[in-house]
Amino acid sequence: MARLTLETAKGAAIVPSLPTAETLFELGLMYSAGRDCDPDMIKAHKWFNLAAQRGKAEARTLRIELSKEMTRREISEAQRQAREWLRKH
Repeated sequence: MARLTLETAKGAAIVPSLPTAETLFELGLMYSAGRDCDPDMIKAHKWFNLAAQRGKAEARTLRIELSKEMTRREISEAQRQAREWLRKH
């Protein structure tokens, strides 16, 4: 089964142009747990960060917990990716 990401879903017009906090949060869960993909803490942090910015309190909590298991470099990369995503969307 193909993995559905926000980028592929958006390209297929499945996801609205401005995804909800819940959609971003679900992507964070997917990458943090390795659900239908390899676990990726940087991507998980990025999606939790974006969901938190849209008001998802649980994303804020999970992002903090995830940060405890990441290096400063990994956190910086996740933040850079989140800024890049915001710039493009």
